[in-house]
Amino acid sequence: MYKKILIAARGEIALRIIRACRELGIKAVAVHSEADSESLHVKLADEDVCIGRSQPAESYLNIPRLIAAAEITGADAVHPGYGFLAESPYFAEVCMSCKIDWIGPAPALMEKMGHKSEARRLMNEAEIPIIPGSEGIVEGEEEALKLAGRIGYPVMIKAVAGGGGRGIRIVRGPDDLSSLFHAASAEAEASFGDGGLYLEKYLESPRHIEVQIFGDGKGRVVHLRERECSIQRRHQKLIEESPAPGIAEETRERILDYAVRGAEYVRYGSLGTVEFLVDAEENVYFLEMNTRVQVEHPVTEMVTGVDLIKEQIRLASTGESPLLDGNPGISGHAIECRINAEDPENGFKPAPGLVTFYHPPGGPGVRVDSHIYAGYTVPPYYDSLLAKIITWGETRDEARTRMIRSLEECVIEGVPTTILFHLWILRHEQFISGRFDTSFIDRMER
Repeated sequence: MYKKILIAARGEIALRIIRACRELGIKAVAVHSEADSESLHVKLADEDVCIGRSQPAESYLNIPRLIAAAEITGADAVHPGYGFLAESPYFAEVCMSCKIDWIGPAPALMEKMGHKSEARRLMNEAEIPIIPGSEGIVEGEEEALKLAGRIGYPVMIKAVAGGGGRGIRIVRGPDDLSSLFHAASAEAEASFGDGGLYLEKYLESPRHIEVQIFGDGKGRVVHLRERECSIQRRHQKLIEESPAPGIAEETRERILDYAVRGAEYVRYGSLGTVEFLVDAEENVYFLEMNTRVQVEHPVTEMVTGVDLIKEQIRLASTGESPLLDGNPGISGHAIECRINAEDPENGFKPAPGLVTFYHPPGGPGVRVDSHIYAGYTVPPYYDSLLAKIITWGETRDEARTRMIRSLEECVIEGVPTTILFHLWILRHEQFISGRFDTSFIDRMER
């Protein structure tokens, strides 16, 4: 087992990894920018290293400084968490060339699956349905115009790299294609350093369902059931739950089978997520594969009882994990709400500032993953996530009502939050029914 791990992340996920390390008897090294010097993950790590100024390019995205921090502290391995360099095959390769283990899949696989058009090609080879679209990168707007006419409007322009809703535009007719094509390319270049785009048919109001998978890189893959991720705003997930409500069992089994088959085909190793879109007729289409731990992984942990981060570390360190012995069963239902420092009354504008008071919820079946505390300053340089509240119940309705109770208990003062917005969703009759899709928020806001 590793003796020391450097965590190349910040915020709640860095704290989550530190806790897993502590339970495994592994020392944790926190890296941080100047803006994060008082962050809770820095305070609770065994060691910490300041790697630069507040801007991500000068700290969390600075590979030489991250490697130097790992070498100075004698870390055996790097855990990238999510965000920043978590899906950078180059960073993984540099770590490994410096004799530092990478806690994640092989760099070559990360590169293939991180390139969305290549991932589509591989899943098509594995006989998993993909959304009709371009076979590779679209070279320019003229080619895009021809392809869109062949596929049929509406189409979606998507960045081949990255995620998080950036580099995506919906085109409903040929007159809009040119301006949206250039806008998507510019956003992708700014966000991911790669302006490459591909096209696919836009599915109107699908469900977004993902499967948590775990593989050893040698052909053994297990799934830990699916998560419903359709409650989104501008392609950003807000609420996740497991199991997915309101779908036929045959559809559920088909999704799980596709996820395992796809991961086996590429010989996936480590934690990962295979994402699908499901249309109104419950046709299932591969969307993408994320080669890292997801923000919403606690939902799966709550229904399976598995500590995913500990098993990910155990597999990277020893090559084995008891999790690979078979698909674990699930118990009950779990829901997660992402609480952000954003102002819903002002277009969800990020709202950094001083947290003057913080009281997290508690009680049976409640988990809170958060790095904030009273007196903590939310910096303006990073994402606005403050906390994830996860509730478990014997039934979906118990998990939902428990979440309502938890959100009502949660007090965060000093910065605006999305708590009231989540309460509105959880009480909406369509959410209660379990029959909703990715257009839910957009329709309700209109």
